[in-house]
Amino acid sequence: MKLVSSDLLILLVCFAGFLFAGFVLRSRMKTGREFLLAGRSLPAWICGVAFLAAGLGVTQLTVLGGWGARYGLQAARLWLIGAIPPMLFAGLFLMPLYYGSKARTVPEFLGMRFDGKTRVLNAWLFAAMTVVSSGIALYAMARILRALHIFDGLFRGWGWPVSWILPCSIVVPAAVVLVYVALGGLRGAIYNQAVQFLLVVAVFLPVVLLGLRAVGGWGGLVAALPMGFAHEWVGGAQGGWMGLGLGLVLGMSFWCADFRVIQMALAAKNLESARRVPLIAAGLALFVPLLLVLPGLVAIALPTPRTTTVERIEGGIISRTTTVVPAAVEAGTGLVPATADPVSRQPIYAANGQAQLDYELATPNLLVRFLPTGLLGLGLAALLAGLMSGVAANATAFNSVVAYDILPTLRGRAGNDEAALRVGRWATAGGILLAVGMAFAVTGLHSGMEMLLPALAVVNAPLFAVLLAGMFWKRATGHGAFAGLVVGGGAALLHHGLTLPVDAQAGLEGGWIAVRHSYPNGLVQGLWTAVAAFCMSLIVMVAVSLFTKVRAESELAGLVYGLTPKPARKKAAWWKRPEALAAGVLLAAVVLSFLLA
Repeated sequence: MKLVSSDLLILLVCFAGFLFAGFVLRSRMKTGREFLLAGRSLPAWICGVAFLAAGLGVTQLTVLGGWGARYGLQAARLWLIGAIPPMLFAGLFLMPLYYGSKARTVPEFLGMRFDGKTRVLNAWLFAAMTVVSSGIALYAMARILRALHIFDGLFRGWGWPVSWILPCSIVVPAAVVLVYVALGGLRGAIYNQAVQFLLVVAVFLPVVLLGLRAVGGWGGLVAALPMGFAHEWVGGAQGGWMGLGLGLVLGMSFWCADFRVIQMALAAKNLESARRVPLIAAGLALFVPLLLVLPGLVAIALPTPRTTTVERIEGGIISRTTTVVPAAVEAGTGLVPATADPVSRQPIYAANGQAQLDYELATPNLLVRFLPTGLLGLGLAALLAGLMSGVAANATAFNSVVAYDILPTLRGRAGNDEAALRVGRWATAGGILLAVGMAFAVTGLHSGMEMLLPALAVVNAPLFAVLLAGMFWKRATGHGAFAGLVVGGGAALLHHGLTLPVDAQAGLEGGWIAVRHSYPNGLVQGLWTAVAAFCMSLIVMVAVSLFTKVRAESELAGLVYGLTPKPARKKAAWWKRPEALAAGVLLAAVVLSFLLA
């Protein structure tokens, strides 16, 4: 498909809208508190939308569809297990400590609960992870745009080399994020994330419904799925352990400990609103399987494109028109093409003779298939919105950690609020530039999500173990927390270096030390890497804490759940309370999970 003028107009309007928010809010950014914390004055509903949007970057938009094409509805159950309970747990139990402690960042909370060295270690690890994840997200989006050949005609028409599509697709979205975050701060990012999420819903929902109609509804979808579908899913007891591990480790470590999403709740106007933010996000997350997982099933159930020849006879003259489909597309299944060799453009086959499918193109190909010419720009805008939402969350988290945690420790003193504003803006520019450099450094990487899982395992899984123990066990000490972060991260690196997915080459995807064990895919490898990191971190932290000095209980008030007085609440009907909202969302998730079974 080719972009027409209306597509370009839609893209320009969307980009202009994102930039407009930054320019409008620029005059309000007079203090570091306003720029880095949005003044802690936003309502719960918009922070709740941003909370979910921050966790749904472009890698999730495409990878969840890829998981749907690869694992079927089990991917939807994985999402429900890995997202809903952690969000509810964060809202009910963790936000009173995060928000009530007045901490501005998660590393700062670690410093208040434990000690300075734990704060500094986590701050540096987290800053590095935001750069890596932003770079992978930028490259993943650029790779999709190049693979779909959407901009080929446009670049040739302007006389630009087609080889420029990849770098332009990295640099332009990054520049847009840089402008509106540097101008509007966290407030501008949250406003844009809310709009970007609504744009994703407005585009993906009709595409899913059109796709279901094309395959004959739900019954037609089930009948059209290929034989042996989702054969790579690990079933039985192992499958149960996978779901449990994803929910307790990967899901909890992201939605409960990752500052990229926690900062959205910290921007709320009061503690009660902060508690509601993850709960509102959990309610919205119930619809994610419909919007993002189901497109993968529809894409793999549709007919596989084939090279065809149409013969016509007009006035006694025989004419033939041949539509040539690339070999990698014909070797695929449905709208999911085979992975193509970057040089020969021929499909890559596994050792068993089956083509290796490029699952992350399932959702983008479905958008191209059902969005008519003239509206394709809207689909691209939705994908780019997902990209910028995730990158903006990384940028705002990065600048806060640099301004409040990293730079003060390097200087040996805390800066004033005016200095925090300057540092935040410079840190935003530096973080985006580092992310662009990382995007170019990881070119050639096949799966963005399976590269992000080890990074989450190294940083977030040990962090959640430390936070979990520190928030609910008053005996936990700073030495124990520091040792837990170091050993947990080391365990994740060791496990990743000794294991490899069966369809991957040793290197960035694992096995860079030696291949001692093979996993069926990168998802399983990433899960067990996180489990190893979490368990080792928790064990070491408890062991070290038992032999080191404990802080006085008076110093832990507001930092440990059992030592924190419950805040006074306004009288309200029972159904308006956070506990009632959480129970309703959990009940809906359980019912939906059984329906998906």
